[in-house]
Amino acid sequence: MEQAKILVTGGCGFVGRHLVNSLLNDGYEVWVLDNLFSGDNPDLWLSDFSKKQEGVMNIYKKNEKRLVFVYQDAIDFFRNQLTSTPAIVLPDFFEIYHLAAMVGGRAVLIENDPIGVACNHAIDSYFFMWVAKNKNKVGRVLYVSTSVSYPKTMQDRDHHTVMKEEYLDLRNAEKQIGLPESIYGWIKLTGEYLAAVTAKKYGVPVVCVRPFSGYGDDQDMSYPIPSIAARAVKKENPLIVWGSGDQGRDFIYIDDFVSALRISIKNIGDGSGVNIGLGQLTTFKDVARIMADLEGYKPEIKGLLNKVEGSFAVYADNSLLKSFGWQSKYTVRAGFAKVLARVKREAGIS
Repeated sequence: MEQAKILVTGGCGFVGRHLVNSLLNDGYEVWVLDNLFSGDNPDLWLSDFSKKQEGVMNIYKKNEKRLVFVYQDAIDFFRNQLTSTPAIVLPDFFEIYHLAAMVGGRAVLIENDPIGVACNHAIDSYFFMWVAKNKNKVGRVLYVSTSVSYPKTMQDRDHHTVMKEEYLDLRNAEKQIGLPESIYGWIKLTGEYLAAVTAKKYGVPVVCVRPFSGYGDDQDMSYPIPSIAARAVKKENPLIVWGSGDQGRDFIYIDDFVSALRISIKNIGDGSGVNIGLGQLTTFKDVARIMADLEGYKPEIKGLLNKVEGSFAVYADNSLLKSFGWQSKYTVRAGFAKVLARVKREAGIS
């Protein structure tokens, strides 16, 4: 029996790699599109797979597992697909996870080079034009939006509240949409609008997921959780966090993140959004305290006030996600312990 095929754009990034491996383990043939701007070449994370080249594609196989990797920029790829004679003839896809985006964390892009994310407009525009044109060859679609698209006024120090999906409902034109925190949030908000139009006008089942703060033990060390873990492993005192440290996020471990993606695509198809978070606000001072406690010491926790902290409190109401039967497997403490274990392994600490 032929394997059902799934496309993952941006499949070589942190979230993408974990999602792809989950899909491969469940018997799907996975097609990955990535320009490796911030992702890892599949040679690194599929090192025990055989590999052969077929035209512009690399085929990775291990027993019944099969991955097709297309090394190309998403804008160029989907623009080419919209021509009468595309360079690659794509199969029908059972599911499509659209993760491709210019990302790089707050320090890299959102604060220092905000216009650097502007190409996400083009990525999403060409993607949804391709979906609409090929609606008979596409099953269900998941668009990765962001929690940053929620109104900034609901995330301030003096006034913050848990984020509910109803605060950002593009299906209801009479509802006012608040101002997102950054250009990245604005662009993802536009992507959600394209998703809603694609679902309503073209009949393609689409869900928009709004991730909160995903992390994991193989995340790039420039991100907050692994970087704080690295300082805790060194038993630094004071233990430094960015900003006041009183600002908080909703941290969700990568395995729980991936399971939320996979259950969301099966339960929503009208272009609306669903939050992906643990449903728990944890301050960065709390992060440092938990890390230090796991490492068995009690440092002074000190914030760097000259470093930006973004919105003060960003956390999810995950009732809708839970209504699909989703349950988290990792508490914040358990997830942090896995990150610490990875940092120790890489540092040669037993």
